[in-house]
Amino acid sequence: MSKEPFVVETESYYSIDKWTKENPNLIAGITTKCGGISAGPFDSFNMGLHVGDKDTSVIHNRQSLAADLDMPLECWVGAEQTHGNNIYIPGSEDAGKGADSYHSSIKDTDGFMTAERNILLTMCYADCVPLYFLDRASGTIGLAHAGWKGTVLEIGPKMVGAFIGKGSSLSSLEVVIGPSICKDCYVVDDYVIDKVKKTLEDENNLPYNLKEEGQYNLDLKVLNKQLLLQSGLHSDQIHTSSFCSSCHENFFSYRRDGGKTGRIMSFIGWKEK
Repeated sequence: MSKEPFVVETESYYSIDKWTKENPNLIAGITTKCGGISAGPFDSFNMGLHVGDKDTSVIHNRQSLAADLDMPLECWVGAEQTHGNNIYIPGSEDAGKGADSYHSSIKDTDGFMTAERNILLTMCYADCVPLYFLDRASGTIGLAHAGWKGTVLEIGPKMVGAFIGKGSSLSSLEVVIGPSICKDCYVVDDYVIDKVKKTLEDENNLPYNLKEEGQYNLDLKVLNKQLLLQSGLHSDQIHTSSFCSSCHENFFSYRRDGGKTGRIMSFIGWKEK
């Protein structure tokens, strides 16, 4: 896979290039903030139903993406993300949950995996790390939301374990780490770094540096990669986006935008053949 896994499809979303080219029925990518109808701090392609935007605007934006992807909202599955490490395996009976109503989302969930067709797994972000999973042998797919809390709770390795538990082999897994906040833009305190240290007890190459007393630059993408490597994956199975949600103005960023902003959406799913 090339250095940058994501390529522009429209102003409103990027795709994981190699995965979708090799698998014509696979949809996998992430939205931008461009091309929608949301107003104010949610300008304009906001995907989040839980951030104070008008539901009608968000649903319009989601319907626009659904049309572009040829995957109707009735096939989408969304989560009530809580910065935890709970994983849910949606089936056909879950299709549509969280698609046009936040209250119908799968509760307390930050990881999805499924082997079923015609289900689009979705998660929302504004700086946190999207993790995409593909079992090249079986076609099982997964998606996770990894902010610093979910990362130190090892949502990535737990996803790998869930795939193994469903019969995947480590050698057939591939992971893409999606657009999220970069090290230069992400400053955290001692409390967070203490959690990181405990998670990386045996790691020599630490993914942070001291900025000033009590303040550190943390690379969440690198931290997630290190934890995935510890779970048994090889570096050539993990591909990391260079896009920063804060540096790049075409993404929403909680940090850059002062906490009042929209959400981009990661998605992955198989269309029916």
